[in-house]
Amino acid sequence: MIPRIISVIGRKNAGKTGLVVALAREWHRQGKKVATVKHAETRPEVDQPGSDSWRHFHEGLATGVLVASPDFRVLMERRSDNTDPEALARVHFPDADIVIVEGFQHAALPKIEVQRKVIGPPLYVESASDANQWVAIVTDDHALNARCRVVRFTDTMWPQLLGSLAWEHAKPLTVAHPAP
Repeated sequence: MIPRIISVIGRKNAGKTGLVVALAREWHRQGKKVATVKHAETRPEVDQPGSDSWRHFHEGLATGVLVASPDFRVLMERRSDNTDPEALARVHFPDADIVIVEGFQHAALPKIEVQRKVIGPPLYVESASDANQWVAIVTDDHALNARCRVVRFTDTMWPQLLGSLAWEHAKPLTVAHPAP
């Protein structure tokens, strides 16, 4: 099966992570292998100062550190190059059925936007050149209308509905194989 990729976007505190979790749980329930990529504006803190892996990375200036236990891995890389979500998914999750990326608002990917009335208007602009990338807007605003599908948090079985819609519109992610 060719992996698929879809982006969940929205304004700060609109509920992007909650939606990513809901979609991931729904697809996991269906037996799919789900991976996620989270965009961060700043360097995330994944290790404690003074720990061995922190020392490897910060004091030893290692290009990369992989902390591996029998059932969990954390990879830290010192890279200033590609943060393209498709490239990241290809490298790190080639065996996933679907990769959900949170953020990456400007990537040319199918998008599901989370919009909360109290946070602000949707990012979706009907006249924008990328408006066709929106698969759906999930909202609590009962007055919101758009050319893309509008799913309301009050809709019956909205995670299943959104899961089906997102799966259908997710972009196939061709995985590059190394040359022999």
